[in-house]
Amino acid sequence: MPQTDTIRRKLGELPHKPGVYLMKDRFGTVIYVGKARDLRKRVSQYFHPSRRLGWDLKFRALVDAVHDLDVHVVRSEPEALLLEGKLIKEFRPRYNVSFRDDKRFLLLKVNLNDPIPGFTLARVRTDDGARYFGPFANSGALRTTLTHLRREFNLRGCRVLTPTAKDYKHCLYAHLRHCTAPCVGNVTRQQYLQQVTAACDFLEGQCDDMAAQVEADMQKAALARQYEKAAELRDLLRDLRQTTRKTARFDRIPYSLPLALDPERDLAELARVLGLPTPPARIEGFDISNISGTFAVASLVSFRHGRPDRAHYRRFKMKTVAGQDDFACMAETIRRRYSRLLREQRGQTPPPDDDDARAIPDELRTRVAERSAAPTPPTAPALALPELILIDGGKGQLNAACHELARLGLGHIPVIGLAKEFEDLYRPGTREPLRLSRDSGALKLLQRIRDESHRVAHAYNAQLRLKRISESVLDEFPGIGEQRKAALLKKFGSVQRLRLATLEQLAEVPGFGGAAAAKLKAFLEARTAEPPPL
Repeated sequence: MPQTDTIRRKLGELPHKPGVYLMKDRFGTVIYVGKARDLRKRVSQYFHPSRRLGWDLKFRALVDAVHDLDVHVVRSEPEALLLEGKLIKEFRPRYNVSFRDDKRFLLLKVNLNDPIPGFTLARVRTDDGARYFGPFANSGALRTTLTHLRREFNLRGCRVLTPTAKDYKHCLYAHLRHCTAPCVGNVTRQQYLQQVTAACDFLEGQCDDMAAQVEADMQKAALARQYEKAAELRDLLRDLRQTTRKTARFDRIPYSLPLALDPERDLAELARVLGLPTPPARIEGFDISNISGTFAVASLVSFRHGRPDRAHYRRFKMKTVAGQDDFACMAETIRRRYSRLLREQRGQTPPPDDDDARAIPDELRTRVAERSAAPTPPTAPALALPELILIDGGKGQLNAACHELARLGLGHIPVIGLAKEFEDLYRPGTREPLRLSRDSGALKLLQRIRDESHRVAHAYNAQLRLKRISESVLDEFPGIGEQRKAALLKKFGSVQRLRLATLEQLAEVPGFGGAAAAKLKAFLEARTAEPPPL
């Protein structure tokens, strides 16, 4: 079907509702993501003849590249904004500029287990026992609502982690009657928790009474010709309604990695340009990610018949490489990956890698032991070797991979490297790179594999950095060493779970007696879990 007919048919089916639209090129790659209050009107504007003849060259290039489009209908424009940002971060379309960084929408956080709970702003939802509200598309409306919320329910607004009566006898918020000041003993903690619970109910949508009171005050101020005060109350009412409006959470996106229109054709073209006897049924791609030599990791993605085979994705944390050495990282990754495959094919049990290890909570150890005692199910067949290996990089990374494969006796597996700058293909034994046409289906397939491996490696690197930042609070505890810190994290899994542990559970950790456990408990209570910076 011609492109104009495809677009025309879909334009006629678009609803007059808010939502998000995704424009794709002829290879199925998402090239632009946008939101709209009215999908029919907004998307139709792209293909109006007067717009196509405009002076904006970027806009004309976008419209000329559109081969297909998809839409996702939501309930309101703020929901469309939230979904748009999430999709842009996932697909990183080349025609989008906003939302391509790692900054996230604001959340409102309160931990009822804190000595004196208070509402704080966060951007990352962590497993720390706190309650989270949001995300909120309008940060200005959220901050205004939070200020009014603290005054209405007399909640603390100080940034002190754990205020005490000894250090904070003179509380400014208490003198202004903005806070009931449990830190100086004005109310009990139980009474203060009732105020916090009422504020949580308000954020969950029970805000009709407060909104009605603000609206009544606004009308009263307008009748008294206090127009400035009425305008402030009007803006406050708008922010309250916008903040407490129900929005959907988009934990799962109804899209996967974009696919080509004809993967079999692209594989056949790839076999032809590389001189392979048959189209490669399974391709494995590798990439390295590190920041100045720290948190060096690697990713392995597997594509079967031109489509992602996510069940066989793997991640590696470097064990033997010190500093920033991408060549050595690539060599270690190839050696570990295919040594393991060869052992599995010979029926040997591979040694456990730290990449596959997961901390097992105490409550699951009994369940794991019971499963271990049960009859062992038949072992799954070993995974076959790939028919093509793609390395993200130039000659250096390619030579490192070929050297390791030759040492393992796997020099017969075809290996290529794809360099980013000019999309050059490097092959072993050839000096000059192979440069395919930008419209080549084979190149588009290799780009999808390379981009997917880069995404997995970058995500793993970011995950390790955030985990290290959250665990760094233990380094501030006096007298703790690496062994004692490792023992704590091995037993509890994370600092967030460590904060919820009882004194008896802390005392069970090797190296922590009664006095040390009590000091650690007091140390953690004095430092509430702040969201890790992005």
